[in-house]
Amino acid sequence: MRVKQNASSLRMVKKKTTLSRIMEYKSVYLMMLPAIIGFAIFNYAPLYGIQLAFKEYWVMEGIAGSPWVGFENFIEIFQLEKFWEVMGNTLIISFEKLIFGFPMPIILALLLNEVYHNKFKKTIQTVVYLPHFVSWVIMYGVIYALLGSTGVVNSFFVNIGEEKINFLSNPDYFRPMVIISQIWKNAGWKSIIYLAALAGIDPSLYESATVDGANRWKKMWHITLPSILPTISTLLILDCGKLMTAGFDQILNLYNEAVYEVGDIVETYVYRIGVTKGQYESATAVNLFLNVINLFILVAVNKISKKVSGTGLY
Repeated sequence: MRVKQNASSLRMVKKKTTLSRIMEYKSVYLMMLPAIIGFAIFNYAPLYGIQLAFKEYWVMEGIAGSPWVGFENFIEIFQLEKFWEVMGNTLIISFEKLIFGFPMPIILALLLNEVYHNKFKKTIQTVVYLPHFVSWVIMYGVIYALLGSTGVVNSFFVNIGEEKINFLSNPDYFRPMVIISQIWKNAGWKSIIYLAALAGIDPSLYESATVDGANRWKKMWHITLPSILPTISTLLILDCGKLMTAGFDQILNLYNEAVYEVGDIVETYVYRIGVTKGQYESATAVNLFLNVINLFILVAVNKISKKVSGTGLY
């Protein structure tokens, strides 16, 4: 009896402590509230629709009233002639983005870290951060103004007596254009994380290295890179967890029928069959399939990272 009373009193103290802590930091919790609500609405509420992947959707019956069909939707999408082609395009574009795009923010952060003139450094940072805040619709407008048939580049070719190059409709140029535009848009923004990691390095390490006669290259190789290695590992794991999603917004805005053979990815294919043809259950099945694979990749890369470098997401 006494034990139960003690346990009850401990729970009361714990509740009071938790409540008092919430009240103490109520302004912080209040600021978090819109983000929590938004996360719940846009990330958790749509999970209700996952059941569409296992149903034959009848509009009049709604999601809950539609009949279950098991894995028929998955079997159907795997048998589509176009599916494995767009799957191949997705993997190629994703790996190219990872190989060429992932190191760029690191290189940019290391270069910015070597700039000692504050005004010049801030100006460069502002310029490289700006594209991140521009939508892919506007980015396409900029790319068209540069590479379109009447764009700056083709006008230059015409002025020097050369023929125009159809950059936007030529399959040979599409994937390089996707990779370069992705780096242009996001490299500056991602470099913020590495700059924050660089700011946390103990300056006495550099002072000791200077006394020992180390030059800038040796300081970067033996102090800077090992110090930001956990940050690099974490961001690499997160990027690997998105390998099956090659960037819907970007591809949808940049591609056209002339480059479908190299640019059509699973997400844009799903958009065409799901939204324009009304096959919502097939589109849901494809998306679920991709996200399950992404989850497995994320877990696998996280385990490998923990074994190799000792750092991971969890």
